[in-house]
Amino acid sequence: MASTYSFDVVSDFDWQELVNTLDQVRRDVATRYDLKDSGTEVDLEETSFTITTASDMTLQAVEDVLRQKATKRNLSLKIFDFQTPEPVGGNKVKQVVKLRKGLSQDLAKKLSKTIRDELKKVTVAIQGDALRITGKSKDDLQAAINLLKEQDVEVPLQFQNYR
Repeated sequence: MASTYSFDVVSDFDWQELVNTLDQVRRDVATRYDLKDSGTEVDLEETSFTITTASDMTLQAVEDVLRQKATKRNLSLKIFDFQTPEPVGGNKVKQVVKLRKGLSQDLAKKLSKTIRDELKKVTVAIQGDALRITGKSKDDLQAAINLLKEQDVEVPLQFQNYR
């Protein structure tokens, strides 16, 4: 039996599920009566995607479709960082949606401090954009997971490599 147990806290999402979600949004926009002729485009990039459409009203409708499709595909809505819409030529509106991935250094420090203050029997190490939590008892690690689930953070948290 191992003398210590550990797990990692990360913030990640399934890239293929995001691609599938955006494909579903494009299909839905192309077939919905109120959005069919809006000239809406959804362009995926490495760390963000861009929605270009006819007006603020159609942009709001596309956002609603995006949220519905992402929820159905088990993508957390916390990964989307909606920027302010900006007008572009030809009476169109463009909105950039950044994708949140990984724990920022400030958030990792904040979560680490919270765990260290509440639970004395576990150790926390920041490893890049993840946290490694180690303890002698699985019960202590479960308490750490429950404590992290109670925290209101701007990114989705996953718990991996529980051993």
